[in-house]
Amino acid sequence: MATVKEILGATGRHIFSIDKDKTVADAVNQLVEHEVGALVVVDGESPVGMFTERDVVKCWTRKGDRHFKDIGISEVMSTNLIIAEADDDLCYVTTIMIKNRIRHLPVLDKNKIVAMLSIRDVVKAQVTDLRAENHYLKDYISDKYPG
Repeated sequence: MATVKEILGATGRHIFSIDKDKTVADAVNQLVEHEVGALVVVDGESPVGMFTERDVVKCWTRKGDRHFKDIGISEVMSTNLIIAEADDDLCYVTTIMIKNRIRHLPVLDKNKIVAMLSIRDVVKAQVTDLRAENHYLKDYISDKYPG
């Protein structure tokens, strides 16, 4: 089974972040501008939380008549930062994402966030592995496999 580092090596994406003192409107603008579903919320250089598309919906339904420009991101962000490490097995990461009902996972390497892993990345890698395995099994069954 592949590791996080192996599947991210092919994608090489930028990590988008936002300062904890910004507003929900600022965060929504970044999500749209960069076409991403999650931002790492930072205090200086340190990650302190996550802001996702799901937080936008929660904010909209729970904050009443307040406008997004009047709501601080620190009021609505997720503060329980769940992370993956670059050497984690893909099966383990999948379990973490499913168990915690999350679609984005910051990836640490040497105590620094180096990537954002999405559920799309995980599924794509697993489908690729399954296709390869299926191909080899078909060859084996049809006696095309040497050995």
